[in-house]
This record gives sequence, C-alpha cells and structure tokens, in this order.
Amino acid sequence: MIGFPYFATTIVVLVVLLLLSMFRILREYERGVIFLLGRFYRVKGPGLIIVVPVIQQMVRVDLRTLVMDVPTQDVISMDNVSVKVNAVIYFRVVDPEKAIIHVENYLEATSQLSQTTLRSVLGQHELDDMLSGRDRLNADIQKILDKQTDAWGIKVANVEIKHVDLDESMVRAIAKQAEAERARRAKVIHASGELEASEKLLGAAQRLAEEPQAIQLRYMQTLTEIASGQNSHTIVFPLPIDMITSWTDAVRVKTKPTEPD
Repeated sequence: MIGFPYFATTIVVLVVLLLLSMFRILREYERGVIFLLGRFYRVKGPGLIIVVPVIQQMVRVDLRTLVMDVPTQDVISMDNVSVKVNAVIYFRVVDPEKAIIHVENYLEATSQLSQTTLRSVLGQHELDDMLSGRDRLNADIQKILDKQTDAWGIKVANVEIKHVDLDESMVRAIAKQAEAERARRAKVIHASGELEASEKLLGAAQRLAEEPQAIQLRYMQTLTEIASGQNSHTIVFPLPIDMITSWTDAVRVKTKPTEPD
C-alpha cells in the first residue's frame, strides 16, 4: 500500500508529459507535414498544432526563400572554349507535401539538377554569349529548373551566373581581339574623315572655279596668314602654277617667229 502513491504519481507525471509533447509551435514561415501511422494525413501550421505521439509524426518544412551556391562547373562552349562557371539559385518550397513525399531530399536534388542544367545550357552557347548575354542565359536556366522542380513543390525564383573564368591564354586572345577591333574602328573613322574632307575640298574648288577673282583673293589671304605667322624675316612666297603657266604662254607667243607673207 505504501508504493501505490508513488505509482500514481508516476502515472500522472507521464500523462502530463505526454500531453505537453502533443503541442508543437510552428513559426510563420514553417509548415508541418503530418503522417498518421506512416500515411500522409495533412499539412498543419503555422501556430500551435497538436501532434498525437506514437501514431503521428511531423516533418518541418521551411517556406522561406533559400539561396544555393552552385559549385564551379567546367563548361565547353559551342566554339570549343573551356571555361569555369558558377552561379547562385534562389528558390523556395511552395508545396510542403510534394517536397517531402515526392523527393527524398529536395535540397540535394535541386543542387544536382542546377549543376547539370548549368552545364547543358551554357554548352549550347558561344563564349561571347556567356560574357555579354547573361540575362538571357539566366532566364533560360531559371525556366528549365522551374519546370523540372515543379513536381517537387519547389519554385525557382531567380538564377544568376556569378563568374565566368577563362584561361590566361584566352584572356590574352580576347585582349588582342579587342585591340584589333579598336584599331579597325580608328581606321574607319579616319577614312570617313578623309572622305568628308575631300568632298568639302571638291565643293570649295568648284565654287572658286566659278569666279577667277576668287582664287586671287584666296591667294592674298594665304599670304596674309603666312606673314602674320612668321617670326623671322624669311617669308615664303607661294607662286600659283596657273600664274607661271600664263607667263610661259605669253613668252612663247612673243618668241614665236613670224611667218613671211
């Protein structure tokens, strides 16, 4: 009879502990996937929920956006250039039931899928697209991942390619290509300037040819500019070829022998 109170006290304590273990608290961003005797029962949360011990089990699922760093991948582009690429993926669980039941580990599955998708998508593009068209590549990878992870209850919100690392030899080749491109543009700009200048000079020559006095005025203006720019007593006196030609023609006429009548 003496041991009966102790036994009753033990039973009461066990019952209280059992009742306390039934209550679980889930945060606003958490959900609990409840299994009843091994079979899916329902998704509960957030807040205070009741989980019957022994016959019910709960798996917590975080609904916040997760950031996953994709390890560096060796990729061979379409133009046979070997590069190392890594990326970052932003995703979250939108269906806790699918994320727990349809895949063993949705984090590991998403990581492996992102690595293979990154290699396959970038391998279909040239190096220039990887360097200059990242927005389009990010959208393509995100679309493929989102479609394939939909069966796991996961929504891929964004994919960002962080780094595209090249070999040192390829970096030098790209630098030479950029230098050659700048030299080509400089030559084209210089040629365009020469063409425009020749067109302007042609127009000026045609305008001066309309009035013979205009070329004389231009000649005098040139002499004035030369004289004002000389610091010494030496003055360069340009003589037009047309003037020399007119003088030689006049001399030739005077020295030409006259024919007898």
